[in-house]
Amino acid sequence: MSTLRFRVVEKAFQAKPVEVSVPNERPSDYFAKYVFNREKMFKYLPTSIYNRLVDVIDHGATLDRDMADEVARGMKKWAMELGATHYTHWFQPLTEGTAEKHDAFVEHDGKGGMMEEFSGKLLVQQEPDASSFPNGGIRNTFEARGYSAWDPSSPVFVVDDTLCIPTVFIAYTGESLDYKAPLLKALRAVDKAAVDVCHYFNPDVKKVMAYLGWEQEYFLVDEGLYAARPDLLLTGRTLMGHEASKNQQLEDHYFGAIPTRVAAFMKDLEIQALELGIPVKTRHNEVAPNQFELAPIFEECNLAVDHNMLVMSLMRKVARTHGFRVLLHEKPFKGVNGSGKHNNWSLGTDTGILLMSPGKTPEENLRFITFVVNTLMAVYRHNGLLKASIMSATNAHRLGANEAPPAIISSFLGTQLSRVLDHMEESSADDLVVLSGKHGMKLDIPQIPELLIDNTDRNRTSPFAFTGNRFEFRAVGSEANCASAMIALNSAVAEQLVIFKNEVDELIGKGEEKIPAIIQVLRKYIKLSKPIRFDGNGYSDEWKAEAERRGLDCETSVPLIFDNYLSMSSIKMFESTGVMTRKELEARNEVKWETYTKKIQIEARVLGDLVMNHIVPVATEYQTKLIDNVYKMRGLFSEEETRELSAENLAIIRKIAEHTSYIKEHVDSMIDARKVANKIADEREKAIAYHDTIAPMLEQIRYHIDKLELIVDDQMWTLPKYRELLFIR
Repeated sequence: MSTLRFRVVEKAFQAKPVEVSVPNERPSDYFAKYVFNREKMFKYLPTSIYNRLVDVIDHGATLDRDMADEVARGMKKWAMELGATHYTHWFQPLTEGTAEKHDAFVEHDGKGGMMEEFSGKLLVQQEPDASSFPNGGIRNTFEARGYSAWDPSSPVFVVDDTLCIPTVFIAYTGESLDYKAPLLKALRAVDKAAVDVCHYFNPDVKKVMAYLGWEQEYFLVDEGLYAARPDLLLTGRTLMGHEASKNQQLEDHYFGAIPTRVAAFMKDLEIQALELGIPVKTRHNEVAPNQFELAPIFEECNLAVDHNMLVMSLMRKVARTHGFRVLLHEKPFKGVNGSGKHNNWSLGTDTGILLMSPGKTPEENLRFITFVVNTLMAVYRHNGLLKASIMSATNAHRLGANEAPPAIISSFLGTQLSRVLDHMEESSADDLVVLSGKHGMKLDIPQIPELLIDNTDRNRTSPFAFTGNRFEFRAVGSEANCASAMIALNSAVAEQLVIFKNEVDELIGKGEEKIPAIIQVLRKYIKLSKPIRFDGNGYSDEWKAEAERRGLDCETSVPLIFDNYLSMSSIKMFESTGVMTRKELEARNEVKWETYTKKIQIEARVLGDLVMNHIVPVATEYQTKLIDNVYKMRGLFSEEETRELSAENLAIIRKIAEHTSYIKEHVDSMIDARKVANKIADEREKAIAYHDTIAPMLEQIRYHIDKLELIVDDQMWTLPKYRELLFIR
């Protein structure tokens, strides 16, 4: 095995960039080449069907069977011209990935032959086996039926020879078994609630869209080195490995020149992403060695989530073409930065107004403050839920590690905006609103310059920061489905906007003028939500103590953090907005606890296997060589000289014995602890047992393995080391 390490290292050093075939056209010409967008719809559908489908997409009109048949006919013609032979319902089960089952465009023709066929029924609905996906007990093995249903708001696309149809996935009994269904409900809820609030300022607004711009961080590792690390292969992270002498301390990788092999990968990835309608824009080196980032232009939230899921799949595929493996795990390497996926979230109207952007008049700025303050209130009231929405066994390694936001949700606003809110809080309602002749009311709210977009400072320790015209939810993990965070955030904001409107309307009903009523409620919210605002160092111990005093959720146990989904406030919020029922929330938490347990369980098994089949045998072999050397020294030197000359070797022999003894003893203890935990029937209690007893053992055992790596002869060590994994490109 040790020879494998050096063979793959040598091969990786010799690897050259793969030549990328660049289209002759400009990117704008081949953008969305493989997407059935409105341009393709107009070309391949009858005009009346096209207009009706646009009404379905934009306004939620009913899609009947006859219309579906016409759409399917045009869709099939377009796809087959691109070489498609199959179709699939492409959905997002509770696995953090995507799922697809490919069926050919063929049916019997009744004459002993075959014909290409694709009906509206096949487009609109399929029946995957719901019991074979994570479902939290909603479906038993003998209750297999589930439904996938087309989401017309996300355009279909062709990958290789398959027409991919974005769909929701629900149980036979109606409960959602995926991320898309509740996301669409959350987006509908925030749309309705925000439109109602917008009417205080702009009666013409008919629709409010949530926008999302994600920033995908990732690592690239040579595929040979990856294959020689069973822990990377099976868990996505290194369960052992001492830090390289040089890692990121010189800060020379961030925004540095992109390595040539990586640049070829990025170029290939961008071309294929653009052809699939993903508007990728930014690429650069990240902080850690061999860490990079890809980011698109922001899009409507549902489409952005689909595109992120698609791009992660595309990254894995393209990486293999270039001799890499992409690592999306939040913390694949200890001692260097992990990977996140910042979610830049904002709201905008169908009239072109960005609700998180300051305006040019006091009234426009009041609208801006209204939506910012209500967002802060939503985040404050549901800070524990928002943390639960981004928490996982993998993201737990990254959060709070002096490289990423801490595991306490707070919001950074910057000096300017904080000053505005403080002014509103400290002034009386009469001070803020004064009559101004024919011009009605004049608002004493400090003018917020448009330059605020650039003037807002950045606080990288803030999990939920205002960055000029949007909020940046930085705690989301690189491997996660963005929908999880977006479901929680949009639902919380929707609920809060409804509460806000009810309170304002109540004051108006009592005779208060509209603007003073709005200001009065906002001043109350500014004061109530103040605990969520924090502009300081989120890494500090002082902040942890302060956050606890403020009543923020400071829990660090992943299984216990998931409890936030089942708090009375969360259940009430999800049910009142129509996003999820208590039953769906309970089922999802069962899945979350079970997934957490399995992740730690797999890591424990892999570590045990590597210890017994790699680490201990290699360390013992090296120890035996040292012992042999000591014995041979006795034949050459006197006993006193031997004692003196062999002292260092004897010390190393003792250290190896101590480390291997500890490792073997604790691997056995870890196996016993797993056996005890596995007997626990309740998924929550089992996850807690794995968190409290087994997860800590992984780090304890790792410490001694990493010490052995420094001691054992490098020529004998079988697993590629950090210096090879992180610096060979």
